[in-house]
Amino acid sequence: MGRSNRRSLIVLGLAAFLLTACSQGEVAGIVSEDPPVRVEKNEASGLSRLTLSAKAAERLGIATGTVSASGAGTAIPYAALVYDKAGKTWVYTNPQGLDFVRHEIEVERIEGDLAFLSAGPPVGTAVVTVGTAELWGVDTGVGGGH
Repeated sequence: MGRSNRRSLIVLGLAAFLLTACSQGEVAGIVSEDPPVRVEKNEASGLSRLTLSAKAAERLGIATGTVSASGAGTAIPYAALVYDKAGKTWVYTNPQGLDFVRHEIEVERIEGDLAFLSAGPPVGTAVVTVGTAELWGVDTGVGGGH
């Protein structure tokens, strides 16, 4: 057998090994992680609960702020806002852990980096301020997320 034939057999053998290992979820000791996001549709509301893996949340750099109240009104960080194509305004709340749920809001006014609400989640609710666009993409299918 020629040298190039042996080299080809070695390459094919290595490729077969890697393909077999990949189908078993391991390559060189690396175990495949859970899916980066799990989407659970609420049939009653039509909205979904998105649950990120820890690695996905880290990659997105997910950060949250809080719905607050003062004499000026109920406010959220402006960075939390996302608008749909019909002009409705939404935020992603973070009820627990790595769970995120879209919540429709009504903005009364914007002052600096705060959006004051006439309707929205209760004071103290965590809202996503970094990673909102990526959650929106997965949730609504923008960019092939569905």
